[in-house]
Amino acid sequence: MDSLDFIKDIVLPPLFEGTLVTLKLLVFSIPLGLVLGILIGTGRVYGNRIISFLCTVYTIFFRGTPLLVQLFVIYYGLPSLGIYFSPFTAAVIGFVICSAAYHSEYIRGAFLSIKNGQMMAAQALGMSRMQAIVNIIFPQAIRRALPGCSNEIIYLVKYSSLAFMVTCVELTGAGKIVATRYFRYTEVFLVIGALYLIMVTIVSNLLKVMERRLKIPGLG
Repeated sequence: MDSLDFIKDIVLPPLFEGTLVTLKLLVFSIPLGLVLGILIGTGRVYGNRIISFLCTVYTIFFRGTPLLVQLFVIYYGLPSLGIYFSPFTAAVIGFVICSAAYHSEYIRGAFLSIKNGQMMAAQALGMSRMQAIVNIIFPQAIRRALPGCSNEIIYLVKYSSLAFMVTCVELTGAGKIVATRYFRYTEVFLVIGALYLIMVTIVSNLLKVMERRLKIPGLG
C-alpha cells in the first residue's frame, strides 16, 4: 500500500479519535491544574506556617517525582487501597496534581516580586489582608506568572502522551496500536509528531494573545 494511501485510510482515522481524547484530557487538566497551582502558590506565600509548610511539601514532592510514577501510583497502586479510577480520570488527576506543583512555583515567584509596600498601602486604606491579595496583589502577580505558566501548559500538551501508560488511548496510544498492527512505525509516528506540533502551535498562539491582552504598559 502506498504511504500516502496508508496514512489517509489507515493512520488518520484512529489518530483523529486519539486526538479528541487528548483534547479532552487537556480541557480538564489545564484549567484545574492552573487553579490548584494558584491556590498552592498563594498558600505558600500568604498562608500561616502550617498551610505554607504543607503547600511547600506538596510542591517539593510532586515536582521531585516523575509524572509517570505518579500516574502508576494513581492507577495501579491505589486499587490496593480500594480506590479505583478509570484510565481517563487517573490521567487527568495525575496531570492536574503534577502541573499544579509547577504552576505554584511560578505563582509564588510572581507574588514575591510584588513589593510589600502595596500590601501595606492597601491595608492602610482599610482593606483586609484577603481583599488586598485578591484585588491588588493577585492581578499583578498572575500577569507576571503567565509566561512561566504558559510554558507548563505547553509541556502538558506533550506530556499528555503518558496517559497511554495507564491504558488511556489518546493520540500516542492510538498511534502505537496502529504502528504495532502494521509494522509501519515511521509513517505513523511522523504523523503523530505533526499533530502534536499543530496542537502546541495553536496553544502557544492562544497564550501569546492572552499575554498581550493582559499586559499593562509600564508593568514589568
